[in-house]
Amino acid sequence: MAPDPLLSLWSTPLGVHHFAQAADVNPLLVRVFRSLRATDPCADPAAAFYASGDNLLQRVRLPEWDALVRFLVDGLRQTVALANQGAWPEAAPGLQIALRGIWFQIANRGSHHDVHTHGNCSWSGVYCLQVDGDAQRQAHPLLGATNGVTRFYGPHFNHLGGAHMDFGNAYLQSAHLDIAPLPGQLVVFPSWLPHQAMPYDGATDRVIVSFNASVHAATGSDQLHGYSHV
Repeated sequence: MAPDPLLSLWSTPLGVHHFAQAADVNPLLVRVFRSLRATDPCADPAAAFYASGDNLLQRVRLPEWDALVRFLVDGLRQTVALANQGAWPEAAPGLQIALRGIWFQIANRGSHHDVHTHGNCSWSGVYCLQVDGDAQRQAHPLLGATNGVTRFYGPHFNHLGGAHMDFGNAYLQSAHLDIAPLPGQLVVFPSWLPHQAMPYDGATDRVIVSFNASVHAATGSDQLHGYSHV
């Protein structure tokens, strides 16, 4: 059999997971987060956008919150294991997952979060607690289907300035992916992947939880290759 004449290399892994308890947990956590915002002396109650500190693990003590955090960690664990198939040693070690920061954001009235990446971690995630229903969200007269989506930019996005483009590399023009905000949905992505929250305007606030995480071998060593002393 002749070898495949085309190699498609260096794909970008994203994980999408759905929280079975979202209908019960999300409304309660939205109320909790509104209370945290209301008691923040640095917050402007009239502002269209608010982001909490990234220390929610230390600030929130509720069984529903614990259930959400377990879901976030489990979703991350599944995504990381699938993304690293073939990269880890055959006897893949157990994992230690460290949440380096977890915070919430409340947005409305056209507010957005510009293109950025996350440092000092290997994976990040965004979980949606509340947003307008999908049909209502997309019916916005100005923003349309992009209203409140998370937009991810592929690694080849920086080649779209014009100099590299002709008919032969038209495949590069599909350079971004929009993922709609759906309550109960978690998206896990590599922290180096550029992304942004597109402008959102709706009858209800867009409320999300975001986190950064690092992943380590349970043995305490992240060394993938053995080295012998000479």
